[in-house]
Amino acid sequence: MTRPGRQPARRRGAGPRRETLLATVPVAVAALIGAAGPTAADTTGAPGAGDPYFPLSGNGGYHVRHYDLTLRYDTSSRHLDGKAVLTARAGQDLSRFDLDLTGLQVTGVAVDGAPAAFRRVGQELVVTSRHTLRTGRDFRVAVAYNGIPKPVTDPDGSADGWIPTDDGAFVAGEPQGAMTWFPANNHPKDKASYDFTITVPQGSTAVANGVLLGQRTAHGRTTFRWRESQPMASYLATATIGNFKVERYSTDDGIQVYNAVDPREASAAAPVLKQLPSVLEWESKLFGPYPYRSAGSIVDHAPDVGYALETQTRPLYDAAPDLHTLVHENAHQWFGDSVSLTTWKDIWLNEGFAVYTEWLYDEQHDGDSAQETFDALYARPASDPLWAYPPGDPGSGKNIFGAPVYQRGAMALHELRKAVGDGDFFRIVRAWPAVHRNGHGTTAQFVRLAEQISGKRLDGLFHTWLFANGKPNSA
Repeated sequence: MTRPGRQPARRRGAGPRRETLLATVPVAVAALIGAAGPTAADTTGAPGAGDPYFPLSGNGGYHVRHYDLTLRYDTSSRHLDGKAVLTARAGQDLSRFDLDLTGLQVTGVAVDGAPAAFRRVGQELVVTSRHTLRTGRDFRVAVAYNGIPKPVTDPDGSADGWIPTDDGAFVAGEPQGAMTWFPANNHPKDKASYDFTITVPQGSTAVANGVLLGQRTAHGRTTFRWRESQPMASYLATATIGNFKVERYSTDDGIQVYNAVDPREASAAAPVLKQLPSVLEWESKLFGPYPYRSAGSIVDHAPDVGYALETQTRPLYDAAPDLHTLVHENAHQWFGDSVSLTTWKDIWLNEGFAVYTEWLYDEQHDGDSAQETFDALYARPASDPLWAYPPGDPGSGKNIFGAPVYQRGAMALHELRKAVGDGDFFRIVRAWPAVHRNGHGTTAQFVRLAEQISGKRLDGLFHTWLFANGKPNSA
């Protein structure tokens, strides 16, 4: 993600109302990990995934394997009709479990085709099944819902989720917003594949993740079908809607590119988006093969949003991006999307890597060296907000998009590079997304990997740059 004022100063800064179960739901991803649940004797799934910064995000007792979302949105009334069919696996015996959903009216819930009791408690949709779901069992839950979706306000005061625009919606879910438009196990450690069927007024375009399977117009409305078959965290899902100019092509590597650009941003965006294939090629040489079948950009005209987001396969921009932002958000396809967090405390693993990728891009494209960028940042006084808190422990959800996470996180990587040398450093940054592809990673795992590849003890370095308070004494 990029947000203004929190990034380097040179630039800025995701159906039917009746509940019915689909006959079949494609499952394209094996179970990764189950969300933490209560004791084995308890058949109630926990109302949160255990994240200290967002204690009610996610849920315990089950893992979602696939989401099938059917949406119908009216851009004039801003009314959304939705049906979500979740295919999940029980991680414990379950008689009751929670989904995250806020602000929308639920009209029916079914578990394996049988009507289920439900109630709303804040952002929790509490579902009680007719029969206990046994550990290891796959089950389907269908939720029918409708209403006018509204964004949530994050601890730092910004909005995320379903954000209305003058011609549709800017849909960006980091860190909490997925629950504003579909019921979810809304935490990065629960990843799933997705199908989207989105119906909008004719003339509007609905853009989601993955590959466009088809579109059809009838009776004044157009339906778009999208599929993301690779595991994806819920905050990376999008269903952005607007009046877009669409460009489609394939790269030399066979990646299907889909760009959707608001005409008001088209002239400014064109020269930057033209560089997307070369940026992906360059990043692939550094980090290993691009993780997905599809790529692209969604460039909306959303002047009140104030950030971009690395929505999986197709980053989302609130205005025409500059080149650094394009490099940053596509670096996240490796660092944050393919390799996801298990806790928001570790977000430097996303943002520090994306910022350092910008430094490397400058260094290898006749710009400042990474050392020059580092030195300029280190010259800031101890009172500067850059040193306000350690990037490896930001302290709260309010701080996860702050300068220490982004810039000092990148500085930690540069210190690692100096300590181990370029050869081992680039082996480390290539191995990290390879070892954890389509999965998850933690700071402790990254430190172990760096030590294994370099053969050096690095705990002191990482303590200084990730966890110590204040400006480090020396660089």
